[in-house]
Amino acid sequence: MGEPGTKELLSLEELDAAVGVRTGRKHIVSILVENKPGVLTRIAGLFARRGFNIDTLAVGPTEDERLSRVTLTLDGAVHPIDQVTKQLHKLVNVLKIRDLEPEDTLARELALFKVSADGPARAEVMQICEIFRAKVVDVTRRSIVAEITGTCDKIEAFEQLVRPFGLIEMARTGEIAISRGRAET
Repeated sequence: MGEPGTKELLSLEELDAAVGVRTGRKHIVSILVENKPGVLTRIAGLFARRGFNIDTLAVGPTEDERLSRVTLTLDGAVHPIDQVTKQLHKLVNVLKIRDLEPEDTLARELALFKVSADGPARAEVMQICEIFRAKVVDVTRRSIVAEITGTCDKIEAFEQLVRPFGLIEMARTGEIAISRGRAET
């Protein structure tokens, strides 16, 4: 069943059609919410019920301790994003929603990579880290942990280069974003 106040329900055919469909239009949605329990669950549930797959999700405090910012990245899929944003506005704890335009937005992600690096491979992995401006945060006899920030493309390129050495483990935060200039996000 939909969110309270919604009259339309998705049919199984519409839901099946949305799964795995990529439009190529990546959306970065910034949602300013009250810092209360259960808000994130309601937001994620609304997207799930509408057939959207959330690619990344990051939540953190803002300059006002009573508020948090939820940043979602997702593919436009077959359902227009404005349908979901209208439903988000009806949630009690949601204060502001912006579908950020990529050209007017600064977006970054943080990732940690644990890479197998013993013997001669260690120097190569360290050189790749230097090229990508990744910070080596831990070194053991058999591995290196590198911290890297940047765009998704930069992090994916780094991953492709270190994977052949033996990618032991990886953790990514998901994108956070802010609008350029003086406009508020």
